[in-house]
Amino acid sequence: FIQMLRSAKKRDVLQLLRRAPEEMLPFVVEAAVAAQSVASLAALSDFLDFSKEPKSLLEKFLYAAAFSPRPSGELLRLVLDKLDGKQLASEVQETGIVAMGSLVGKLCQQKLCGLQEVERGVEAILRGLRGAKEEFEVVIHLLALGNAVLPETIPTLLHHAEEGPAAITTAAISALRRFPAWNVSSKVKRAMRRIFHEKRKSYEKTCRLAAAEILLDNEPLPMDVINILLAANELETETATFLLLKVQSSLHADHHPARKIMKDILRDPRINNYNFFSKAGISSSFSGPLTVTQDLLSTFGLDLLFLEGGFLRKSVSDFSLLSRGQRLRAAQVTIEAQGMESMLGENILEGEEETELMAGMSAIFFDVQLRPIVFFQGYTDLMAKVLLSNGEPTSVVKGNLLLMDHHQVIPLQSGLQVAIKLQGGLGLDISADMNVGIWEQELKTSINTRGSLAIDFQAELDTPFLQATLRSQTEVETSIQFDTILRFSSSPVLMCLQLREEQVPYR
Repeated sequence: FIQMLRSAKKRDVLQLLRRAPEEMLPFVVEAAVAAQSVASLAALSDFLDFSKEPKSLLEKFLYAAAFSPRPSGELLRLVLDKLDGKQLASEVQETGIVAMGSLVGKLCQQKLCGLQEVERGVEAILRGLRGAKEEFEVVIHLLALGNAVLPETIPTLLHHAEEGPAAITTAAISALRRFPAWNVSSKVKRAMRRIFHEKRKSYEKTCRLAAAEILLDNEPLPMDVINILLAANELETETATFLLLKVQSSLHADHHPARKIMKDILRDPRINNYNFFSKAGISSSFSGPLTVTQDLLSTFGLDLLFLEGGFLRKSVSDFSLLSRGQRLRAAQVTIEAQGMESMLGENILEGEEETELMAGMSAIFFDVQLRPIVFFQGYTDLMAKVLLSNGEPTSVVKGNLLLMDHHQVIPLQSGLQVAIKLQGGLGLDISADMNVGIWEQELKTSINTRGSLAIDFQAELDTPFLQATLRSQTEVETSIQFDTILRFSSSPVLMCLQLREEQVPYR
């Protein structure tokens, strides 16, 4: 369909968009974005009216642009023009901001940072950040900077990481974690030390742990590792358990940058002893390989941080691909519940700010941060959701994306040329659900991921006297469901984790 659209005129693409049945329209919009021809982008510009179209269709358009493997300056200009100065639904506005960040980042990867559209996009994000009045607005703009991964924005991210309230600090550190190790300078590390060791003010425990992870994951200094381990002795049980397991899991991972330093440090019996590593919390951190080949390592990681009373504070499930020193986050889903201490009658630690009751989810797919989703905010909203829940899961992302789009002509020694085309498309449907049972004292979370990948490869030799074509088509379908059930009516807390994977048909 994409190949057909690339050779179509604007008039024909526009006619397709206007005549497509309602259920097929999102598919046509996604294909027109993926085609990225002058005609298809002009047709989309005429067709999409951001003041009239349903929110779901506009989000599909923006996510299709964000996931585009090799976006053009024209695609970013189209997104900027459609978002510029309009009163839009908050979901569309937020999706547009994170999509803008992704497009800016991908164009800079193609060495196109000097484009006028890129400069306009960066300025739009920074201007929005400066003018943001609500906390959630600031968070969205910081996540967009995380998608862009521009080294010149690091000072801005550091300022918000150190000065902001918990939600803003978390978003800024999350954005900083997207940068490769060579961008994590001594200035960044000094700021992370101040946050973890609380040199200037008190920080929420998840912010401190995130700062520690930046220090441990980016060519750590031995002194940083020792200080983090020593500080763990002073932390509350669950936070200390999580941090120590994080250190231990990096020891078992051959690819971890801190592995050798950790091994050297843990030869010291003053640190590596029972008193240090016998924290009896239920928090956990695990990371292990799924596939290992000569060129590729795919890993699965699961972090679970609990409150002292046994309530799940944060869970992170992560599927990553590592190859030749580069890391791609194929899927990272974070579910957070904050402010539960007051509801469970727990005491807030001295100096730590009291956070509002909230539960939500944040996801990164193929290195693109999506718009965070809030399940409930505040006690009133929670009670309304509990009493009026329709049992329907929240859709995080659903659609068809072009992941690979490669065309190359290879000259052979004989003087002939071979044209190679490679395209890969992904159909994705991810939904999440969080259910709090006040009466049963149960918390259930469920993340359902369904996907199908199709790869089309074609090599063609075309000369006046010989024609040969080699073609291969590959299709894979998979479905993974990750459920957690926590029952905190008794002590110890009962927890059930379930990862279900359906059989994978591979054609």
